[in-house]
Amino acid sequence: MKIILLEGSPNKNGSSNLLADCFRQGAEEAGHSVEIVDVAHANIHPCTGCIRCGYEGPCVQKDDMDAIYPHYKDADLVVLASPMYYWSLSGQLKCAFDRLFAVAELSPSYANPVKDCVLLMAAEGDTESNFEPVRHYYHALLERLGWKDCGIVYAGGNMHVGDIAGKPQLEEAEALGASIR
Repeated sequence: MKIILLEGSPNKNGSSNLLADCFRQGAEEAGHSVEIVDVAHANIHPCTGCIRCGYEGPCVQKDDMDAIYPHYKDADLVVLASPMYYWSLSGQLKCAFDRLFAVAELSPSYANPVKDCVLLMAAEGDTESNFEPVRHYYHALLERLGWKDCGIVYAGGNMHVGDIAGKPQLEEAEALGASIR
């Protein structure tokens, strides 16, 4: 299986990136290929809503998304790895994800490519109610896209870089990566 893993944390060694690395390790050990894209440090401009998708490539803007589109189109599974920012994905990940709309515009029926998806999220809060807005958004997004949820790892109690070290969610992320079929 081809997997694209979109890292949305501005902290290169942050908790969500460590979750992503554990997921990658499990997936690669299971024989999958994983393309990691650090969207938080990429040169990605926000969607301008110009609706000129497909005229000069997937998008008329020329930035690091040009290198991401081919991996996204080929991927069977999309992994969203993000810290929780105001009960949602990081702005960096959301910006890149919004730009994936341009790929749907390449289809005559404007259909989004059908994918499987995983969510890996670290957060300070560690309660079910803390993750509820993210859970709602994630499932609503997948429903609209027609994508299949293949698993979620929520890792609460992680405010500072490195807080996740030694926590069971790292093993959970690796096991999830290894379980993908």
